[in-house]
Amino acid sequence: MSKIDETREFIPVNIALLTVSDTRTLKDDRSGDILFQRASDDGHIVLERAIVKDEVQLIKKKLNLWIKEPKIDVVISTGGTGFTGRDVTPEAFKAVFEKEIEGFGELFRWISFKKIGTSTIQSRAVAGVAKGTYLFALPGSTGACKDAWDEILHNQLDIRFRPCNFVEIMPRLREHELAGRSS
Repeated sequence: MSKIDETREFIPVNIALLTVSDTRTLKDDRSGDILFQRASDDGHIVLERAIVKDEVQLIKKKLNLWIKEPKIDVVISTGGTGFTGRDVTPEAFKAVFEKEIEGFGELFRWISFKKIGTSTIQSRAVAGVAKGTYLFALPGSTGACKDAWDEILHNQLDIRFRPCNFVEIMPRLREHELAGRSS
């Protein structure tokens, strides 16, 4: 059974939060505020927070900038995961991924289905890894951000969570780069 192993010491992760929107500002970014609050309440460190417009190149530019920053372990975005013409977040993220975490989107939609039924089919939430950094793209609604954090990220970003979690494998995310250098 999944649980927190209290014998292990908590290790905070460094997070960057990205809101993808043509209209939001830091003053009215409720979904970004929710993610900031939940991450901070759980003991993590939010190092950066930004808003970019719904444009693939702008999203990719910000992701690549944060991926190159060794202090950032995790990037979480909110917004731009729907089907409208301006919703391009999954395309930008997938262009940056080295490996996709398919189970994240599947699990997110399963959790969402229990709350909003078949409307969850409109979510294109995705996750992956690039250069040792976890990348999560969440829908822009406050409910979706709460669900993703409370039901998935809260546990997976806690090294004490058993039987496994994302944090314990962070040191091994760049093994392929190191193997290529020794050849």
